[in-house]
Amino acid sequence: MSDGDGRRDLRMPEGDEVFAEVVEMLGANRVRVRCADGTERTARIPGRMQKRVWIREDDIVLVDPWDWQDEKADIEWRYEKSEADQLREEGHL
Repeated sequence: MSDGDGRRDLRMPEGDEVFAEVVEMLGANRVRVRCADGTERTARIPGRMQKRVWIREDDIVLVDPWDWQDEKADIEWRYEKSEADQLREEGHL
C-alpha cells in the first residue's frame, strides 16, 4: 500500500468523478462542494458513509456529478488530511 518515502497509493477519480473541497455543511446529509472543474455543486452524503465517515468543512472529497443534473453530485470518498496533503504535493488539486 505504501513504499519507503511515505507515499501512499490513493484512490483516484474514475469515470466522471472529480476532486472537490467541502465549502459548507447544509444539513440533511448534504454539503456544498467546490469541484476541481470550477463548479460549485450540492453533494449528497450516501447512506453507506453516514455515521461511518465524518465529513467536515475544508475536507477533500471525491464526487460523482449526476448525469441528469450537473449542479448536484454524490460523495464517493473522503481523503484524510495526510492524503489531501499528498494530493496537493503531486499537483492533483
